[in-house]
Amino acid sequence: MALLALVGALGVFVAVNSVGGKLTLPHLGPECTVRADGEVTLDLVQMANAATITAVGVRRKMPERAVVVALATAFQESKLENLEDGDRDSLGLFQQRPSQGWGTPEKIQDPRYAAGKFYSSLKKVKGWQKMRVTDAAQKVQRSAYPNAYEKWADESEVLAKALTGGATSAVECTISGEPVLRGAAAATALADGMRLDWGKSLDSVESATDGGLSVPVKDVKTGWRYAHWLVAHAGTTGLERVRFASSEWTASDGRWQPVTGDQPADSTTVVAEVFR
Repeated sequence: MALLALVGALGVFVAVNSVGGKLTLPHLGPECTVRADGEVTLDLVQMANAATITAVGVRRKMPERAVVVALATAFQESKLENLEDGDRDSLGLFQQRPSQGWGTPEKIQDPRYAAGKFYSSLKKVKGWQKMRVTDAAQKVQRSAYPNAYEKWADESEVLAKALTGGATSAVECTISGEPVLRGAAAATALADGMRLDWGKSLDSVESATDGGLSVPVKDVKTGWRYAHWLVAHAGTTGLERVRFASSEWTASDGRWQPVTGDQPADSTTVVAEVFR
């Protein structure tokens, strides 16, 4: 564990790069690095799932500690992958079982539904906020290995801090190869994904005149939540560039760099552009 990347700012600019065809997510290894009072490396699949789990928690107004518990649970149960099978009838990110009342197989394999069910169950655990990560997780999961979740606590704290917006320029992913969509299809996929993860807080997303998107940003923490979510989902949206005030991330370089050129920073909106 190492380092915290900090850059203060307001307003987000996003550019999307994509090609026509079915949405796919390459599974090529640790293309993403997250730095927030520590360092974690993930592949694109894991990174996108971690961002969705976090967004669902924030949308449900769960504290950051709940996000840590949820991420540690998904790390242990599935390595942050939406598995199609598991022990007995276990499925998905949290290895939830239809036979134990978690929902239908189809619902459980929807990461948003699965995360929501986890948070709902965690919220019912009396005093979970003061428990060790592994004890809180075990109250929900009832695993045969009740102490296994604790080994993921540090990694989960790094991810939760970054993805809830508590650290700046913290999520860096490198995207190689051709993007998955272009033009209107890319913009639609990006907007739909954000609305599904963030809910009503993204109702105000609008189409920009150039075929991109714009989303109001109420404060710096919210802006970094969206910026990091976008980078985390770059593999499925064809995202090419994210700009947040004085910093810019690009898919090819994979890093946050100081903004250069004459494009002004926007302190009030997230703006997305797509390749035509």
